[in-house]
Amino acid sequence: MARAGVPLLLAVARTRAVQLVTFDGARATTFSFVELNDPVMGGLSTGTWAVNATARAGVFDGEVVDVPSLQAPGFIKAAADGSFPDASSAADGDLVLEVRTTTPEYGGFRVAFASGTLSAAYACGGGGSLPLSRGCFKANFSVPAGDEFAAVRIPLRAFSDKWSPATGDQTVACAQDEDVCPTAAKLAQIVRVELWAEGALGKAHLEVRSIAVEQVGAGARSTGEARAATQVAGPRQRGQPPARFGTCSGPVQPGLRYGISGRTEATVPVPVDPDESLAEAVCCDARTRLAAEPQFLFEAPDVALFSSLQEGATVFYDSVCGAPLFRAPVGRTAEDFRADTTEHGWPSFRPEEVVQQNVVTNTTTGLVYSACGTHLGSYLPDERGPRWCMDLSCIAGNPPEQELVLV
Repeated sequence: MARAGVPLLLAVARTRAVQLVTFDGARATTFSFVELNDPVMGGLSTGTWAVNATARAGVFDGEVVDVPSLQAPGFIKAAADGSFPDASSAADGDLVLEVRTTTPEYGGFRVAFASGTLSAAYACGGGGSLPLSRGCFKANFSVPAGDEFAAVRIPLRAFSDKWSPATGDQTVACAQDEDVCPTAAKLAQIVRVELWAEGALGKAHLEVRSIAVEQVGAGARSTGEARAATQVAGPRQRGQPPARFGTCSGPVQPGLRYGISGRTEATVPVPVDPDESLAEAVCCDARTRLAAEPQFLFEAPDVALFSSLQEGATVFYDSVCGAPLFRAPVGRTAEDFRADTTEHGWPSFRPEEVVQQNVVTNTTTGLVYSACGTHLGSYLPDERGPRWCMDLSCIAGNPPEQELVLV
């Protein structure tokens, strides 16, 4: 559900929709999913699958850890076999997942469907890299934070049946070779659907209310949906990390405040793609979720945060979706705000300064995200109480045209 002032997903005109999977007992779309852990060389990733009858949703839960012999992330997945409804009428559309999660920071969610294979289970283990293992089409996706179920749209052209069984990453994209794209003939005879947590370490929790294929009229997608589509459609989109690592709901805004858009190099302590900007890497790349922008960036001559602040309270906006996140100083002086920030090395906010409906804080992991999925920084309480230490790169956005009125 989109929160006030945060334009996430808007209604669009839909011409054809085919439900593939539901958990409401409907005969044509109810299938038995089975959870499968990574069997490779002593894989230790574990997960569970259950159906929540009250929520009418499947619940996929677990943790992906390194395979000891490979020192690389394993996987968990839930799979169902059967004769799924004919979805060929929506071949030019999107796969639509109605989902929610308590782990929006997890960067390895994937979905797959199999058709035209000699063995669906074999194809979805080989990813086209093994002989006769074509026909299992896979794509990655991310889930926005929030308590309500949200529609996550993945263009069917973001799927490929050639991907690495070691990482889940596509080896050939549909945009590169039409031969790997799902066709109407394939969508007419789907025999297996899978949900994955793969290629990224961490806890993964996913609740799925439905899986559908929808044909969307030309030009009908909202701005938010178009951004989500570009996130998964290709290996590298302007303003975003490569699709397999992207976690944001759309591209980083151009013209970020405080000179952040001038930081075109990702000076972070983990390897990322060389052409990522600092904001792309820190706010939207799954590889950096435990990293941060350089300490005391706010004091750099080309940033000079405190000389740029307005009189009274300054509002800090999400660098992707423009949602208002923090306003400071509130309940203290500007000098107090500056001292708190300087003590830690990153802009630091107290409870009164947090726009709570737009900021999602995991007090266990310390990870902080916006309601539209942007990684913001860390929750680091001290002797004075709760404190949000944020990356300026991720709170330097410009407001949307219809800004939320803060009261």
